[in-house]
Amino acid sequence: MRKIWDIHGGIHPPENKTQSLQDNIRAAGIPAQLIVPLSQHIGAPAAPIVNVGDRVLKGQMIGEAKGFVSAPVHAPSSGTVAAIEPRVIPHPSGMSAPCVVINCDGKDEWISHQGISDYRSLDKNTLVDTIRNAGIAGMGGAGFPSSVKLSGGKDKPIETLILNGTECEPYITADDILMQERAAEIIAGAEILRHIVEPNETLIGVEDNKPEALAAMRAAAEGTGIEVVSFPTKYPSGGEKQLIQILTGMEVPSGGLPADIGIVCQNIGSARAIYRAVCHGEPLISRVTTVTGEACSTPRNYDVLIGTPVQYLLDLSHFDASRCIRLIMGGPMMGYTLQDTAVPIVKTSNCVLAPTVEELPPPPPAQACIRCGMCAEACPVSLLPQQMYWFSRAQEHDKLEEHNLADCIECGACSYVCPSNIPLVQYYRASKAEIRQAQQDKIKAERSKERFEARQARIEREAAEKEAKRKARLEAAKAKQQSATKDGSKDDIIQAAIARSKAKKSGGADNPPQDPAQAAIARAQAARSGDAVSETAEEKTARLEKQLASTEKRLAAAQQKLQLAIDNNDDNVEAFRSGVEKTEGKLQALHKELDAHRASQAPAPAESVSDDPAAAAIARAQAKRAGGAETESPDAARERLTTQIASTEKRLDAAQQKYADAQAQGDANAAAFATAVEKTQAKLDKLRAELAALPAAEPEPAAEVSNADDPAAQAIARALAARNANAELSEADKARNAVSSLEKRIAKTQQKLDQAQADGDDNAAILSDTLAKLQGKLDEARQALDALSQEEN
Repeated sequence: MRKIWDIHGGIHPPENKTQSLQDNIRAAGIPAQLIVPLSQHIGAPAAPIVNVGDRVLKGQMIGEAKGFVSAPVHAPSSGTVAAIEPRVIPHPSGMSAPCVVINCDGKDEWISHQGISDYRSLDKNTLVDTIRNAGIAGMGGAGFPSSVKLSGGKDKPIETLILNGTECEPYITADDILMQERAAEIIAGAEILRHIVEPNETLIGVEDNKPEALAAMRAAAEGTGIEVVSFPTKYPSGGEKQLIQILTGMEVPSGGLPADIGIVCQNIGSARAIYRAVCHGEPLISRVTTVTGEACSTPRNYDVLIGTPVQYLLDLSHFDASRCIRLIMGGPMMGYTLQDTAVPIVKTSNCVLAPTVEELPPPPPAQACIRCGMCAEACPVSLLPQQMYWFSRAQEHDKLEEHNLADCIECGACSYVCPSNIPLVQYYRASKAEIRQAQQDKIKAERSKERFEARQARIEREAAEKEAKRKARLEAAKAKQQSATKDGSKDDIIQAAIARSKAKKSGGADNPPQDPAQAAIARAQAARSGDAVSETAEEKTARLEKQLASTEKRLAAAQQKLQLAIDNNDDNVEAFRSGVEKTEGKLQALHKELDAHRASQAPAPAESVSDDPAAAAIARAQAKRAGGAETESPDAARERLTTQIASTEKRLDAAQQKYADAQAQGDANAAAFATAVEKTQAKLDKLRAELAALPAAEPEPAAEVSNADDPAAQAIARALAARNANAELSEADKARNAVSSLEKRIAKTQQKLDQAQADGDDNAAILSDTLAKLQGKLDEARQALDALSQEEN
């Protein structure tokens, strides 16, 4: 006689099981439509592998498992996939989840399938894969995939295999009738489990309130070495951890699994499903479900297809909705209310309960806790329900975890015995959900923190690499400067300066090299030393035309970049505008220089007025300086000013429109657009004043125009004065001026570099390189000055 242990607490509610045991298991038949949820188990939901409109056969896989803790789903009957969409599923929250909806054709046509004739010749992994592909999950509890339970490693050998036939919940008789009518298939499934797990002993636990089931199971297990154990009826002895304690006296540690103490537990319905899968090749597509309650005139157990709507079963049992107080999926202790009778039967649906108000009256209003301690005495897990109730109301989740809330099996024993009618289990369920959500939020926050830290590390790494490159460039510039100032090179620079000075004094000059590059070097050296211009008039014209063409291309590109910046509201609009203005200034200077050069080569001043305003201004200044020639006629001036006024008015309209758009959009560049409007308006006013000052009749002799009123003439005058002054300087004076100029440029560059480094500007590296180059030029200029000073002495 095997020893039986008792569990802490427990209750004895009315069983109400005889109502549904008056008849044998009856096939429910094929409904018109099956709704197959893709998530009928703990873990990741299955992923659909069929499409709307596909015809499927009975037993065909329609959803494949995603992940280790997952299970596939199969078509319970043949038909056509009508939809793959969210539908209401059996859940305490009444939630919706993805489902495959099949319109049945009534043929119930099987897919080709075949069982394993000799499973003992196969290894454990092959059998576990067969069970996994059949989609078998726990059919008496939370729906944990059976293959996961059976995949334990060699580091956790299994000593005891337990099949749970307790079925302690009131009203439910699905396992009871299954053991009475199909005991042989259950024992065959237990044999397959023994072959996979290889335990030292195999036990089947059945409460003593099921004498017919006990007799049938013992008869089927005779001679197999499987022991069918009977023990006293008490709720909730069917809990996994409670059954293990009753049969073995061992307790599963808090937060642990039965495998941690060498035990595997399976439901007897799962054992039968494993037998059908291995020996017949049938996936889990049906189960036995109890339909009971006084609102059903013919309560019984049905062999029902997975996905069958609950309403279909209720119709078979002649359900009277007017008498039903509420529809329950499961039993009265651990079940939950169904909000819709269209929800389908799933792998874990063991009962549909339809009680009347007399049978299951609504609970009275909850009263204040009187601290009687009856809940703690009834708890089968030896928890402190009263304390957890207070912590749950105060949302003190840390204290709930310290009091092992996760070990609560939500059996409802505490709520059943509470004299104040407090719905304790509801508080515990809500707190568990809040704790799970907080844990998920914490995981998300940790991942976000990791991503942020990785980004910061990447930014710092890129900054360090950039700084290293800048230092490398600086070191290279210093090394180049040091190599240029070695003793040997210093002597070469001094000797070159002495040679140029002697050549100038002797009046002789070498023939210019024929190579263009050498010619350019020779011209630069001659210009640096103050020699006469070595290039011919034709060479100078070609050089200026080449520079003019290059500058025009640069101006077009700069104008395009400016326009793009204005269109995109770029913060660098002013920088691009400044670049355009500088390039325009350089282009005008080149036009002036080229026109001046051509005018100096021509026998007489040009008759026609150039189309270019800058060139025309230069021509007028040169003509005036050459002999007081008359300026343009009033008609020509009027035509020129009219054209310029029209062009400036268009520019002013465009600038005003951009300024208005910037103000309307709150653009940060609105101030820049306002400045542009003011400048354009001032220029337009000036042009209009010039036009108004012109005489309306015959042109009068032009008055003497001073250079102070003509910027172009001023620029030409300054350039000529500088050239004349430079021509009168000695070589040493020129060298001193060069040294002074370089020192000023170095001082300005150093100020810019200090400011850029203080602001963390990316241009600091460029300024540093420029400073190094200027310092090298200054050293060379000083060496040349020293050489010239020695020569003069």
